[in-house]
Amino acid sequence: MKVHGRNYEVDNVTGHNHAGPAANTPVRRLTATSIIGDSVENTKGDHLGQINNLMINIMSGRIEYVVLEFGAFLGLGGKLFAIPFGELHLNADKECFVLDRDRASFADMPGFDKMHWPATNDHSYFNDVNNYWGPVIQP
Repeated sequence: MKVHGRNYEVDNVTGHNHAGPAANTPVRRLTATSIIGDSVENTKGDHLGQINNLMINIMSGRIEYVVLEFGAFLGLGGKLFAIPFGELHLNADKECFVLDRDRASFADMPGFDKMHWPATNDHSYFNDVNNYWGPVIQP
């Protein structure tokens, strides 16, 4: 299929990125699987955790929250936190996301246990999240 001067069949067969090594620069779109598992750091470069999942508003089609796993060691322990997606900023050079919070701030954030997720359509947990962060602002 040829679209706008690109031949996607050739790309698919060869597996080569014919647009060059910086084809995805600046980054505007990522797959969910490329975001899940990404590290999250604060502005000082301290590791805060990793993205465990995404919460997508099916009405708007936008990611509202990332589920951040904080405090886990070798996949054990830790707690999950719904962080508004707009609070994260991509650091493409380091291939991670940045959250402007320190590790101590997680003590006051509403979080939940991995084995006991809140009802995702129940507003009580997300009201607590929005009270902490402020209303979700969509980019």
